[in-house]
Amino acid sequence: MTWRRYVLLAVLGLLVTSGVAAFQSASGYMDADYYFAGGIQLVSGNGFSEPYIWNYLDDPSGVPHPSHAYWMPLASLLAAAGMALAGMRTWAAARIGFLVVAASLPPLAAALSYSLTSRRDHATLAGLLAVFSAFYLPYLPVTDTFGLYMLLGGLVFLVAGSRHLDGNDRAGLLGILAGLMHLARADGLLWLGIAMAVVFLMRPASFSHRLTFKFVLVPALFVLGGYLLVMLPWFSRNYLAFGGVLSPGSSRVLWLTDYNQLFAYPADRLTFRLWWDSGIAAIAEVRLWALRFNLANALSVQGSIFLLPLILVGFWERRADRRVQLAGLAWVALLLFMTLVFPFAGARGGFFHAGAALQVVWWALVPPGLERVVAWARRLRNWPENGRAEQVFSILLVGLGVLLSAAIVFGKVIGPAGGEQAWGREAALYGRVDAFLISEGKSGEDVVMAANPPGFYLASGNPAVAVPDGDLGTLQAVAARFNVRYVLLERNSTPDGLLDVFENPTRQAGLTYLGEIEEVRIFAVTP
Repeated sequence: MTWRRYVLLAVLGLLVTSGVAAFQSASGYMDADYYFAGGIQLVSGNGFSEPYIWNYLDDPSGVPHPSHAYWMPLASLLAAAGMALAGMRTWAAARIGFLVVAASLPPLAAALSYSLTSRRDHATLAGLLAVFSAFYLPYLPVTDTFGLYMLLGGLVFLVAGSRHLDGNDRAGLLGILAGLMHLARADGLLWLGIAMAVVFLMRPASFSHRLTFKFVLVPALFVLGGYLLVMLPWFSRNYLAFGGVLSPGSSRVLWLTDYNQLFAYPADRLTFRLWWDSGIAAIAEVRLWALRFNLANALSVQGSIFLLPLILVGFWERRADRRVQLAGLAWVALLLFMTLVFPFAGARGGFFHAGAALQVVWWALVPPGLERVVAWARRLRNWPENGRAEQVFSILLVGLGVLLSAAIVFGKVIGPAGGEQAWGREAALYGRVDAFLISEGKSGEDVVMAANPPGFYLASGNPAVAVPDGDLGTLQAVAARFNVRYVLLERNSTPDGLLDVFENPTRQAGLTYLGEIEEVRIFAVTP
């Protein structure tokens, strides 16, 4: 592979991702809102603090509140870096780093493919598949962890197979990458174990037990050192903010029996006893439900539907490569983690996010899979051995990638009624709700309860807290504790316990119904 081909792939990736970004007038959903708002806080000099609360797992005492108690900070740091570089606290500036990351993915996929097969045509195909990344494409230009995870995960496998690094240097770099992956997502901690597995799998063929210290223990210490180099500052911050290296609410997610309990108040009711009392049958049923969703994700998202058979064939063809074995191990570990340990988070997007770390490997395995399938077809159909069949099918795969990517971008981002009605609809709606509240006398200091607190903060500048999972009494308790002045209930996100409040807005104690804007019912909290 020449550097020119890598540059062309990067430019093409940047053009395609920027084209998608042109239709995204806002973050689009709560995860991206949260990271963007966190970046604004950082670049504004407010540090790791946030004027919104989107869950109550760590028993927050009020707003402002220590930030990134559930989600990790790397995406917010990257958003802040873009805004600092541009000198503007805007959505466009916040995405600079994410567009650069997206542009790096096609050459990274090409480099990994080339390291697996030493063929330029294979590398080019893998790079083009990364350009037209189908289900992931709408999420690469926004302030979320998809592109970061693809980049860091791909680098893990590239570094693992590098011939230009000695064992300790490789181990140290893998530790740093594992630390960055943990800084990007909480499940990134699994990649510390993956990095340790590299040390064992990549040991010399002549390895013997008397060389354990040199070829296993010392590199393992380098992995741990690289990881701690990245994560120790964050652990120190958590200890100062929460009294422990991890947020006190992290363990409570283990005991959810329903997804909406993520917004439970008070969160101390989420205990092992609650989980156990739900019954073995319910516990097993939830995990089977999550398994179905996660396997469907593997087929549709990670395999782009039409690429999955070629990925599996390519995996089998390259199964002797330690990195391919490692990718299989990592995928199984992620699937189990997001099915058995965190089934609700996994099925509701966690596996979609976490699986991005392996996507570059899957793209790199498509070309050898295609080569094997074409060779089988050649023997069956007596095709000539001139390589043209593989070229034709490579073009067909890229064409299918273009069509699938275009269909997904149109459906999720552009939409038949234009960008504001598709990707930016919620931000625009919150803007209209804010204008209505201002006409009702809202000040910039009033706390608003909403389904998407960071999203409403971005639209209005007001502090915001989440609608809790519970009934009217729960809502009133949250409103009293956090001095909530206004409540927004949305048809598609109102908890079951508050459906009566939504359906009968004029007859609720402690709430004055102000009106409705596009199925958002607006209340003032009365003393």
